[in-house]
Amino acid sequence: MTGDNPLSLPAHNGSMTASASTQTDYFGLTIPFMHFIGLVPESIAPAYARTTLPWRQDLTNSRGDVHGGTLMSVLDFTLSAAARGSAEASEGMATIDMNTTFLSPATGDLVIEARCLRRGASIAFCEGDIRRADGELVARATATFKIIRRRPGGD
Repeated sequence: MTGDNPLSLPAHNGSMTASASTQTDYFGLTIPFMHFIGLVPESIAPAYARTTLPWRQDLTNSRGDVHGGTLMSVLDFTLSAAARGSAEASEGMATIDMNTTFLSPATGDLVIEARCLRRGASIAFCEGDIRRADGELVARATATFKIIRRRPGGD
């Protein structure tokens, strides 16, 4: 396929990866994909996380709404951050299961809020919502995470 790409993709200095020194701090983590799509970490507390996603044309589907895959990605991160909200620095989260229900078009800037409902020794259960700036509910998700304890010198 030939022709000009009509989308304005973010510049990456001739590379598909951004410099580590320009990466966003995602509640103590470096996550290049979240940086690439422009997710903004706002707050984290025990069992709670909030992020925002500014609208960008290159994140939209054929109708001009933010793409469902983008929505699921930002929910996955924000839900896991809520689970990590009271975690030790040596703990990470691995998604076991996630269910997302889309309720209205994702237009404009979005707010993502997540809560950890229950956290056990090895599993965390979370829920979260995406809302438009006008408060309209866009999507709701639930997720289950495996708590990963990193060993010193291990993986």
